[in-house]
Amino acid sequence: MTTIDASERFTTLPDDAALAATVTALEGNGFTVEVVDDLDAARRATLARIPDGSSVMTNTSVTLKETGIEDAINAGGPYDSARNRMNALDYQTQLQEMKAIAGQPDYALGSVHAVTHDGALLIASASGSQLASYAWGAAHVVFVVGAQKIVPTLQDAHDRIHQHSLVLEDVRAQAAYGQHSSVNKIMEIRREFPGRVHIVLIRQVVGY
Repeated sequence: MTTIDASERFTTLPDDAALAATVTALEGNGFTVEVVDDLDAARRATLARIPDGSSVMTNTSVTLKETGIEDAINAGGPYDSARNRMNALDYQTQLQEMKAIAGQPDYALGSVHAVTHDGALLIASASGSQLASYAWGAAHVVFVVGAQKIVPTLQDAHDRIHQHSLVLEDVRAQAAYGQHSSVNKIMEIRREFPGRVHIVLIRQVVGY
Protein backbone atom coordinates (compact mmCIF):
# COMPACT_ATOMS: atom_id res chain seq x y z
CA MET A 1 0.00 0.00 0.00
CA THR A 2 1.38 3.42 -0.92
CA THR A 3 1.67 6.34 1.45
CA ILE A 4 -1.00 8.22 -0.47
CA ASP A 5 -3.42 5.28 -0.20
CA ALA A 6 -2.77 4.96 3.52
CA SER A 7 -3.33 8.68 4.02
CA GLU A 8 -6.67 8.60 2.22
CA ARG A 9 -7.74 5.45 4.03
CA PHE A 10 -7.01 6.81 7.48
CA THR A 11 -7.90 10.50 7.17
CA THR A 12 -11.45 10.17 5.86
CA LEU A 13 -14.22 11.21 8.22
CA PRO A 14 -16.99 8.66 8.82
CA ASP A 15 -20.52 9.25 7.60
CA ASP A 16 -23.24 10.08 10.12
CA ALA A 17 -24.45 6.49 10.38
CA ALA A 18 -20.99 5.10 11.14
CA LEU A 19 -20.33 7.86 13.66
CA ALA A 20 -23.63 7.27 15.44
CA ALA A 21 -23.12 3.50 15.54
CA THR A 22 -19.63 3.92 16.96
CA VAL A 23 -20.88 6.28 19.67
CA THR A 24 -23.56 3.76 20.61
CA ALA A 25 -20.97 0.98 20.82
CA LEU A 26 -18.63 3.10 22.95
CA GLU A 27 -21.42 3.96 25.35
CA GLY A 28 -22.36 0.30 25.56
CA ASN A 29 -18.77 -0.42 26.62
CA GLY A 30 -18.91 1.96 29.57
CA PHE A 31 -17.47 5.12 28.00
CA THR A 32 -19.26 8.46 27.95
CA VAL A 33 -19.08 10.28 24.63
CA GLU A 34 -19.57 13.88 23.58
CA VAL A 35 -19.58 14.73 19.85
CA VAL A 36 -18.49 18.26 18.97
CA ASP A 37 -18.10 20.10 15.69
CA ASP A 38 -14.71 21.79 15.94
CA LEU A 39 -11.48 22.25 17.88
CA ASP A 40 -12.70 25.16 20.00
CA ALA A 41 -15.75 23.18 21.06
CA ALA A 42 -13.50 20.24 21.95
CA ARG A 43 -11.35 22.45 24.18
CA ARG A 44 -14.39 23.92 25.93
CA ALA A 45 -15.96 20.49 26.43
CA THR A 46 -12.76 19.06 27.89
CA LEU A 47 -12.04 21.92 30.26
CA ALA A 48 -15.66 22.01 31.44
CA ARG A 49 -15.22 18.53 32.90
CA ILE A 50 -12.21 19.42 35.06
CA PRO A 51 -12.77 21.18 38.39
CA ASP A 52 -10.39 24.02 39.25
CA GLY A 53 -7.44 22.85 41.30
CA SER A 54 -7.48 19.29 39.90
CA SER A 55 -4.17 17.66 39.09
CA VAL A 56 -4.10 17.19 35.33
CA MET A 57 -1.59 15.33 33.18
CA THR A 58 -1.44 16.31 29.51
CA ASN A 59 0.08 13.34 27.80
CA THR A 60 2.03 14.01 24.61
CA SER A 61 -0.59 14.48 21.90
CA VAL A 62 -0.80 16.44 18.67
CA THR A 63 -4.55 16.64 19.26
CA LEU A 64 -4.15 18.30 22.67
CA LYS A 65 -1.75 20.80 21.12
CA GLU A 66 -3.92 21.58 18.09
CA THR A 67 -7.05 22.07 20.21
CA GLY A 68 -5.25 24.39 22.64
CA ILE A 69 -5.98 22.07 25.56
CA GLU A 70 -2.29 21.56 26.32
CA ASP A 71 -1.69 25.29 26.79
CA ALA A 72 -4.92 25.77 28.74
CA ILE A 73 -3.72 23.25 31.32
CA ASN A 74 0.00 24.00 31.47
CA ALA A 75 0.26 27.74 30.83
CA GLY A 76 -1.02 29.17 34.09
CA GLY A 77 -4.65 28.05 34.16
CA PRO A 78 -6.64 27.14 37.29
CA TYR A 79 -5.27 23.60 37.34
CA ASP A 80 -2.42 21.75 39.03
CA SER A 81 -0.33 20.82 35.99
CA ALA A 82 1.18 17.39 36.57
CA ARG A 83 3.39 17.87 33.53
CA ASN A 84 4.87 21.07 34.94
CA ARG A 85 5.57 19.37 38.27
CA MET A 86 7.09 16.39 36.51
CA ASN A 87 9.28 18.52 34.25
CA ALA A 88 10.70 20.33 37.29
CA LEU A 89 12.35 17.07 38.41
CA ASP A 90 15.61 15.53 37.23
CA TYR A 91 15.14 12.60 34.84
CA GLN A 92 18.38 10.92 35.90
CA THR A 93 17.79 10.96 39.66
CA GLN A 94 14.03 11.40 40.14
CA LEU A 95 12.50 9.19 37.46
CA GLN A 96 10.33 7.19 39.84
CA GLU A 97 8.88 10.38 41.29
CA MET A 98 8.16 11.58 37.76
CA LYS A 99 6.35 8.33 37.01
CA ALA A 100 4.22 8.67 40.13
CA ILE A 101 3.18 12.20 39.20
CA ALA A 102 2.35 11.31 35.59
CA GLY A 103 0.67 8.03 36.44
CA GLN A 104 -1.77 9.07 39.17
CA PRO A 105 -3.37 12.44 38.37
CA ASP A 106 -6.97 13.36 39.00
CA TYR A 107 -7.35 13.71 35.23
CA ALA A 108 -5.24 12.18 32.46
CA LEU A 109 -5.76 13.84 29.08
CA GLY A 110 -4.68 12.50 25.71
CA SER A 111 -5.90 10.91 22.52
CA VAL A 112 -6.06 7.51 20.88
CA HIS A 113 -4.82 6.22 17.54
CA ALA A 114 -7.91 4.29 16.53
CA VAL A 115 -11.51 3.66 17.53
CA THR A 116 -13.27 0.59 16.16
CA HIS A 117 -16.90 0.43 15.13
CA ASP A 118 -17.60 -1.97 18.00
CA GLY A 119 -16.28 0.53 20.55
CA ALA A 120 -12.67 -0.38 21.29
CA LEU A 121 -9.92 2.20 21.82
CA LEU A 122 -6.31 1.60 20.75
CA ILE A 123 -3.31 3.63 21.91
CA ALA A 124 0.20 2.97 20.63
CA SER A 125 3.34 4.08 22.43
CA ALA A 126 7.10 3.85 22.20
CA SER A 127 7.81 4.21 25.94
CA GLY A 128 4.40 3.41 27.44
CA SER A 129 4.64 6.49 29.66
CA GLN A 130 0.98 7.43 29.23
CA LEU A 131 -0.51 3.95 29.44
CA ALA A 132 -0.42 3.42 33.21
CA SER A 133 -2.66 6.41 33.88
CA TYR A 134 -5.08 5.37 31.15
CA ALA A 135 -5.34 1.78 32.36
CA TRP A 136 -5.69 2.39 36.10
CA GLY A 137 -3.73 5.21 37.71
CA ALA A 138 -5.78 8.28 36.83
CA ALA A 139 -9.07 8.86 38.59
CA HIS A 140 -10.52 10.20 35.34
CA VAL A 141 -9.43 9.99 31.71
CA VAL A 142 -10.49 12.26 28.86
CA PHE A 143 -9.60 11.26 25.31
CA VAL A 144 -9.95 13.96 22.66
CA VAL A 145 -10.28 12.25 19.29
CA GLY A 146 -10.65 13.31 15.68
CA ALA A 147 -13.42 11.30 14.02
CA GLN A 148 -11.10 10.25 11.20
CA LYS A 149 -9.65 7.75 13.67
CA ILE A 150 -12.81 5.64 13.53
CA VAL A 151 -12.13 2.39 11.65
CA PRO A 152 -14.27 -0.71 11.00
CA THR A 153 -12.25 -3.47 12.65
CA LEU A 154 -9.42 -4.27 15.03
CA GLN A 155 -7.21 -5.16 12.06
CA ASP A 156 -7.93 -1.77 10.52
CA ALA A 157 -6.95 -0.19 13.84
CA HIS A 158 -3.58 -1.93 13.79
CA ASP A 159 -3.10 -1.00 10.14
CA ARG A 160 -3.84 2.61 11.03
CA ILE A 161 -1.27 2.60 13.81
CA HIS A 162 1.54 1.12 11.71
CA GLN A 163 0.80 2.56 8.28
CA HIS A 164 -0.35 6.05 9.26
CA SER A 165 0.19 7.15 12.87
CA LEU A 166 3.71 5.77 13.17
CA VAL A 167 4.80 7.36 9.90
CA LEU A 168 3.75 10.82 11.09
CA GLU A 169 4.94 10.34 14.68
CA ASP A 170 8.35 9.27 13.43
CA VAL A 171 8.73 12.61 11.66
CA ARG A 172 7.66 14.48 14.81
CA ALA A 173 9.97 12.45 17.05
CA GLN A 174 12.99 13.10 14.87
CA ALA A 175 12.29 16.84 14.93
CA ALA A 176 11.53 16.94 18.67
CA TYR A 177 13.95 14.38 20.09
CA GLY A 178 16.44 13.63 17.32
CA GLN A 179 15.46 9.97 17.20
CA HIS A 180 13.03 7.66 15.43
CA SER A 181 9.76 6.55 16.97
CA SER A 182 8.53 2.97 17.19
CA VAL A 183 5.44 1.03 18.18
CA ASN A 184 6.67 -0.87 21.22
CA LYS A 185 3.42 -1.13 23.17
CA ILE A 186 -0.24 -1.05 22.17
CA MET A 187 -3.05 -0.69 24.69
CA GLU A 188 -6.53 -1.88 23.73
CA ILE A 189 -9.35 -0.70 25.96
CA ARG A 190 -12.52 -2.64 25.24
CA ARG A 191 -14.61 -1.80 28.30
CA GLU A 192 -14.41 0.55 31.27
CA PHE A 193 -16.19 1.06 34.56
CA PRO A 194 -18.90 3.67 33.83
CA GLY A 195 -17.97 7.26 34.59
CA ARG A 196 -14.19 6.99 34.44
CA VAL A 197 -13.35 7.51 30.74
CA HIS A 198 -14.91 10.28 28.67
CA ILE A 199 -14.39 10.70 24.93
CA VAL A 200 -14.68 14.04 23.16
CA LEU A 201 -15.19 13.08 19.53
CA ILE A 202 -14.54 15.84 17.00
CA ARG A 203 -16.19 15.94 13.57
CA GLN A 204 -12.91 17.12 12.06
CA VAL A 205 -9.55 15.68 11.09
CA VAL A 206 -7.23 16.46 13.98
CA GLY A 207 -4.12 14.68 15.20
CA TYR A 208 -3.00 11.36 13.78
